[in-house]
Amino acid sequence: MSLTAGIVGLPNVGKSTLFNAITKKNILAANYPFATIDPNVGVVTVPDKRLEYLENLYMPKSLVPTAYEFTDIAGLVKGASSGEGLGNKFLSHIRDVDAIVEVVRCFEDNNIIHVENTVDPIRDIEIINLELILADVEVVENRIGKIAKKAQSSKDKESLKELAVLEKVKENLMNNISLRNVEFDEEELKILKPFNFLTLKPIIYMANISEDDLISDGNKYVDMVRGYVEAENSSVITVCAKIESELSELSDEDKEEFLKDLGIKESGLDKLIYATYDLLGLATYFTAGSDECRAWTFKKGMKAPECAGIIHTDFERGFIRAEVMSFDDLKECGSELKVKEAGKMRLEGKEYEMQDGDICHFRFNV
Repeated sequence: MSLTAGIVGLPNVGKSTLFNAITKKNILAANYPFATIDPNVGVVTVPDKRLEYLENLYMPKSLVPTAYEFTDIAGLVKGASSGEGLGNKFLSHIRDVDAIVEVVRCFEDNNIIHVENTVDPIRDIEIINLELILADVEVVENRIGKIAKKAQSSKDKESLKELAVLEKVKENLMNNISLRNVEFDEEELKILKPFNFLTLKPIIYMANISEDDLISDGNKYVDMVRGYVEAENSSVITVCAKIESELSELSDEDKEEFLKDLGIKESGLDKLIYATYDLLGLATYFTAGSDECRAWTFKKGMKAPECAGIIHTDFERGFIRAEVMSFDDLKECGSELKVKEAGKMRLEGKEYEMQDGDICHFRFNV
């Protein structure tokens, strides 16, 4: 399973510049609204030093990191949900993503036009979030219109249950409350899943700052954003799109040296990936051998057969057991053989809960 994120924001907040940088794609980035008129999808590899270690140890023919897929959506403006600007047709492109990344302008630059004329990140956040809410209102009202009469006349339990949940959704949305801030039980979430409500998706705010503010990891605008989103338990990541653009042109070695010279530990992209993994409760396990070393993304709490099914459905269907060692044990012992000699290679069954950093060989029979 690869991680997918939809990037949203007002025009000219640095969204497309950032997308160009992190995916090394040369899409149109211009100093005017709606430079991005089609959804752009780019895939980046997830940085993981553990996979580099496995490559050096096994010297495989193939190395496959896990992936992070970005969909860049045309800049939204106030009224997008009712057709302003390019309208809300682009919002449909992010209904299937795992998380939303909202880029917020937190820098001043007289040479770059702001669509609202002044820099005010809270206003910008509220504009975007309202458009997402209004897009969800349209979906829920359409569905209620279709099932309300049927549910009330037939008294069908499932229809009545769905209607009750949708009425709860509509009430919160009409009160300007994003669904991720509403408490739903497991049964309600199961009913809501097919609708892919935008405001139910976890969100990360990416504060685009100037190069001068990068070392201090923020400024007064970033502080405003952090204070604003604290109530909804969302993350705020600082990034300088200009620096990310420069980093994208460098080799891994030069990138590390550049970051060191800047006095920062990791790039904005790396921070975003780690924050999203944490937000979504994701982790990584590995398969390793002379043919291939590969990283696989899974959701924390998944059992061994489910994780095997990420590789192939037959692995889950015919799962027998998993041969497992932890990355830390492998690194400490220095080789797979020494892990076995130390008694740290384990055979795990169907109830085993996969752990981050597990290195697995699945045994199955179909």
